[in-house]
Amino acid sequence: MGGPSAEREVSLSSGRECAIALSGQGYEVIEVDAGADLALRLSEISPDVVFNALHGRWGEDGCVQGLLEWMGLPYTHSGVLASALAMDKERSKDAYRRAGLPVVPSLLARSEDVRRAHVMDPPYVVKPFNEGSSVGVYLVPADTNGPPALSDDMPELVMVERFAPGRELTTTVLGAGPQGPARALGVTDILTDGWYDYDAKYVEGGSRHVIPAQVPPEITEACLDYALRAHAALGCRGVSRTDFRWDEARGRDGLILLETNTQPGMTPTSLTPEQAAHAGMEFGALCDWMVKDASCLR
Repeated sequence: MGGPSAEREVSLSSGRECAIALSGQGYEVIEVDAGADLALRLSEISPDVVFNALHGRWGEDGCVQGLLEWMGLPYTHSGVLASALAMDKERSKDAYRRAGLPVVPSLLARSEDVRRAHVMDPPYVVKPFNEGSSVGVYLVPADTNGPPALSDDMPELVMVERFAPGRELTTTVLGAGPQGPARALGVTDILTDGWYDYDAKYVEGGSRHVIPAQVPPEITEACLDYALRAHAALGCRGVSRTDFRWDEARGRDGLILLETNTQPGMTPTSLTPEQAAHAGMEFGALCDWMVKDASCLR
């Protein structure tokens, strides 16, 4: 938990919640704030299973997964390749396209070029190509007066994608591992007063979650189908969550896949625990399932 990424605080919250839940399930839990001494700490602890509650770079992009593979330690969530693919937003879109999944046009550009002039006709979105939790996301509206004033801490390379209007929907997938085939848990409609940014995701009251989403059956079925296909296209295991935008005026053609999170948040306001509970799996049981899923890989 924790770690050095921009999502450190979210990870600490996820880690605390999961540690409490796993203790309640009868596990002996040791909390580790991931730092430069992580390999040494893990060697000293010699855990049966590593519950990976890290978020963002290093924690869910294949880096810590590679370390755990090297050390021969079973761990929760996806492996090295799936984690790296899902975190790299442009490469994951390539995988979606090959799987026939609907995505918006996008490109990679240098931050300095994006600051200088529009690299795509607005409206569009600018974001780091390898971060999560809506960190560093800029929405450039159609009536903008000029290119976005990106902050100085934006990476040299960013992703620019066509803005997809509509409602924010999301679906969690469990499985495709030792405990059986993948299954999609449901569809949540995320309601906010504005952009679904970092605060909307993690601040209490920042957003409202409606589950099951009040959408036509064909949209529910499409979300479940697309989430399962995205999970498979990236090679995910354990838990993943795929996010969508749906333009009601266009029916099923208006459903666009945004991205897949291979390590969804496990905080009190997080979507995946809500969807699991709706499907009959309380938080403790969900964490227990994840540990057992990882332990089967020994």
